[in-house]
Amino acid sequence: MENFKLSQNTTFYALGLSYKKADALIRGKFSLDAEGQSDLLAQAKTEGIESLIVISTCNRTEIYGWASHPYELIKLLCGHTKGSVEEFQQFGYIYKNSQAVSHMFRVGTGLESQILGDFEIISQIRTAFSRSREKGLADTFLDRLVNTVIQASKKVKTETKISCGAASVSFASVQYIIQNAADVGNKNILLLGTGKIGRNTCVNLLKHTKNSHITLINRTRHKAELLARRLNVIVKGYGDLKEELQRADVLVVATGAQSPTIDKTLLGLHKPLLILDLSIPRNVDADVKEIPGVTLMHLDDLSQIADETLERRKQHIPAAEAIIEDLKSELYAWVNGRKCAPTIHALKAKLNEIVSTEFAFQKKKAIHFDEVQMDLVSSRIIQKLIGHFASHLKEENTPVDQSIEFIEKVFQIGRFMPDRSSWPTEEKYRINLS
Repeated sequence: MENFKLSQNTTFYALGLSYKKADALIRGKFSLDAEGQSDLLAQAKTEGIESLIVISTCNRTEIYGWASHPYELIKLLCGHTKGSVEEFQQFGYIYKNSQAVSHMFRVGTGLESQILGDFEIISQIRTAFSRSREKGLADTFLDRLVNTVIQASKKVKTETKISCGAASVSFASVQYIIQNAADVGNKNILLLGTGKIGRNTCVNLLKHTKNSHITLINRTRHKAELLARRLNVIVKGYGDLKEELQRADVLVVATGAQSPTIDKTLLGLHKPLLILDLSIPRNVDADVKEIPGVTLMHLDDLSQIADETLERRKQHIPAAEAIIEDLKSELYAWVNGRKCAPTIHALKAKLNEIVSTEFAFQKKKAIHFDEVQMDLVSSRIIQKLIGHFASHLKEENTPVDQSIEFIEKVFQIGRFMPDRSSWPTEEKYRINLS
């Protein structure tokens, strides 16, 4: 259904930036921590936006929501990040209506992940929706869309082999360490940050290197201790960071800090050190590469490591896309039902109004006007007419928007369209809105 559009007054948009066009530096400028996401939602609420979710991961920052013009959402994003409108113009993307819906399905099913088949994003979408719902920014459509995308994600994961085999950022990180750190089982490995990527990396390190010299440091020590008890590794306090850096042979940084926590000055090294920065924004300053013997690899570098697993996963893309199309069709059928209902109700009211006017005219002219009988006959006729219109609108090949517009025009039950002349033109951003 290429002409999907639920609302006459607003458009459903998906806009943001991802690894496909924006490098880590740019993605870092547009990243949003939990507080930033909440602040953005709060402002959206005050500006009258009715429904919106925002997600921000190491690979992408995106907004999905209703707006009269995409600039409303671009302004929100740039206003709560370090990114500018000009940078969004250069690196961002905008999808609307059916394309926006399709984009969310592809993101949620791992087809747009930096490593194909990585389903971690679906938990981010679920969390984003919960946050929006708590703030009263999740309408019925967004609720239905997100839940259908979650359903699609589950089906793609269980009914295809697109996620089979070990392939993820954390796994790629460990493989890189194994290949580039000689005698890795005896190296001192320091892991800074115990978020999801940090936890997964730690698990993979233990599984694939059999290393017993892994140390965890996290700003919130309690979180590191919980992970350490489960995995039987060492925990140090954040105040011990500089000392532990002197001991480390491999440093994995996976924090959510908004500015670098590791730089040349902090390291002060005179020995080799392999650093993997899995953070967005970057948490390791590029100046560390000035130190002899220090090697720095970033998330984007690791994601380029292709292997046979990813090639095998590509074979399952058509099966995943078929599942998406089936569930999109179910979503659109539901949308059409909701879209048609106001027009059908308005049409019924209009026909009843016409009948009432005609009744009043005939009662004045007819001496023996049988009002009860005529009311029964007219009600049956109206019901049959409404049934024909409803059946037409529900047919699979019906151009629903055009049909609704025609019915509203013929029976004069049109809707008010707001003036958007005060907004900048879409052409100003030179971004494909198709």
